[in-house]
Amino acid sequence: MKAVILAGGLGTRLSEETSLRPKPMVEIGGRPILWHIMKMYSHHGINDFIICLGYKGYMIKDFFLNYSAHMSDLTVDLSTNEASFHNNRSEPWKVTLVDTGENTMTGGRLRRLREHLKNEENFCMTYGDGVCDVNITELIEAHKKHGKMATLTAVQPAERYGVLEFDDHNRISSFKEKPANTHTYINGGFFVLSNKVLEHIAGDSIMWEREPLETIARSENLYAYKHSGFWQCMDTLRDKMLLEELIKTGKAPWIKWT
Repeated sequence: MKAVILAGGLGTRLSEETSLRPKPMVEIGGRPILWHIMKMYSHHGINDFIICLGYKGYMIKDFFLNYSAHMSDLTVDLSTNEASFHNNRSEPWKVTLVDTGENTMTGGRLRRLREHLKNEENFCMTYGDGVCDVNITELIEAHKKHGKMATLTAVQPAERYGVLEFDDHNRISSFKEKPANTHTYINGGFFVLSNKVLEHIAGDSIMWEREPLETIARSENLYAYKHSGFWQCMDTLRDKMLLEELIKTGKAPWIKWT
């Protein structure tokens, strides 16, 4: 099965980093968050990726064109300009990089992959800025079991601020530091999709999260896979620092490949 990763957005809320590089190339733990996402899929046996490029997409192309060199020992013969690789530690990935337009919306980027997905009955899809410890194997199995058009991973984000609890006299009884929101689910961004979803995307200006998903939901073809574990997007510098700290302290739940 292929995994599609949307990696073309501007990432304006993380402008401290994205003025210099596309958001998926922002590093956490010394590696781009895009690499972390791909390692998550690879851990579940998915090694065939299609990456939708837009803003500064050439930097993502350069990363993969030079990946083997960065992951290997090298002998360079300067007289012939030839290089030999030793102890190549590259992953067994096949990576297709597709320019989907700098201003194309998320649905439009997906639609532009029709030729690359025409032989795929189902495929995975996610965004290039979030990590999660969802069991991708079970997510795929759940999608195949119900046999419908789309499966969305529903997650429960932590509250952005601490929560106060009061007694009947307005005395504060406890202060919970950013507890999980146990009442609200949101789109966690890890999908399994039928090829048929592409029929519901009219053009470049379509946002995947609006007309296509709403139409698929109304036709009773959108199912949720509820995930109660870790999920975190990297929208802001604060989010990046949180992910960095989790890696630094050895408490990054999405890193299961080591």
